[in-house]
Amino acid sequence: MNFRSLEEFWPFYVTQHSKPSTRCWHFVGTLTSMLFLLCSVFVNWWLLLFVPFFGYGFAWYSHFFVERNVPATFGHPFLSLLCDFKMFGLMITGQMNKEIKRLGKRPVLQSF
Repeated sequence: MNFRSLEEFWPFYVTQHSKPSTRCWHFVGTLTSMLFLLCSVFVNWWLLLFVPFFGYGFAWYSHFFVERNVPATFGHPFLSLLCDFKMFGLMITGQMNKEIKRLGKRPVLQSF
């Protein structure tokens, strides 16, 4: 698939993250990679090596074992990264379920 913009790619990206646990794994991966990035700046620059490992590791785990699809990163690395940060921001502000509904996807409530 060819996408001309982030706005075109975003609905596809959301369909590839249909399960709440997939989105949670992405959230954990993004947050962890951000923490390693900050630690690499203020503590030890060697920690920078862990940024992609944790950022992609949690996300790819969720795609292979939870969502059971191929990560969008493989075909669209830059757009996928931007959408990951967009999803992270929407999750922090509590707007992700609203966005899923806006795109015509019903969020599934998950009990812990």
